[in-house]
Amino acid sequence: MLESLHAEHPNAQIDILVRKGNEALFHGHPFLNAVLVWEKNQNRYANLWKLAKCIRKEKYNAVFNAHRFASSGLLTLFSGSKVKSGFAKNPFSFSFTHEWKHEFDGKHETERNQQLLSPIVSGMTVSKPELYPSPADYDKVKAYKANSYRCMAPTSVWYTKQWPKEKWIELCDSLPKGDSIYLLGAPSDKDICHNISASSKHPQIKNLAGELTLLQSAALMEDAIQNYVNDSAPMHLASSVNARITAIYCSTIPKFGFGPLSDDSKIVETSKSLDCRPCGVHGHKACPMGHFDCSKIEISEVA
Repeated sequence: MLESLHAEHPNAQIDILVRKGNEALFHGHPFLNAVLVWEKNQNRYANLWKLAKCIRKEKYNAVFNAHRFASSGLLTLFSGSKVKSGFAKNPFSFSFTHEWKHEFDGKHETERNQQLLSPIVSGMTVSKPELYPSPADYDKVKAYKANSYRCMAPTSVWYTKQWPKEKWIELCDSLPKGDSIYLLGAPSDKDICHNISASSKHPQIKNLAGELTLLQSAALMEDAIQNYVNDSAPMHLASSVNARITAIYCSTIPKFGFGPLSDDSKIVETSKSLDCRPCGVHGHKACPMGHFDCSKIEISEVA
């Protein structure tokens, strides 16, 4: 969306609103004037009200709401903007000047989001999302790129979107011993990544979970021989720098529209016909059926 807005309106002031924790994605972004941050874990509604007043004061010409939930709908309502474009599923869509259907019909989310811009952006040219790691980000990971390497992001917020730990260990053991393996993730992923590293027989595994920022992780993934990911945020980080991707889908399916967009990418999923798959858009904390058969994917299909 940022690419398209800037291409058609190169002199426009473009601001973006994100939930706290995601603002680091946009450090040094060349097309952005400001990054607004909603701290929702503490004083949730007080912070939302502060944002609403800030947004209204700014008097934006247009607000594009790619979020389908009430909090952002309320902010859009109070913006006072002449153009308010968003998805009809949002509870406050009645206040939008332009409403759009959000359907899991095989379209990629980039296509669904692009239509939101149509009130002021002509055409429907969809480009890959891009992030812009800084020279300092590349310097941070330069030493890790000295030899051939692969990256793995073995975790997910949702259990049923996460390929089992034992499979990641098996995958590590199957990869060439001369390649380094870097395990990526948030600080909360450090323990499981350590467990994978300690349990694998591969001689060159380094646990970088919690050690790199989002942009530094993207900078490292960019030149990897391969990036192995779940249907989760690291897949999109890799897409943003057009890195090689092997995306492993367990309970979710690519048809939802959140698949990899890199030129060199592949999707791996179970070959079994399962009546219970997909069991949800976001996944679950445990397999609802108790068998987690959707995760039973052979290493040979991934490596």
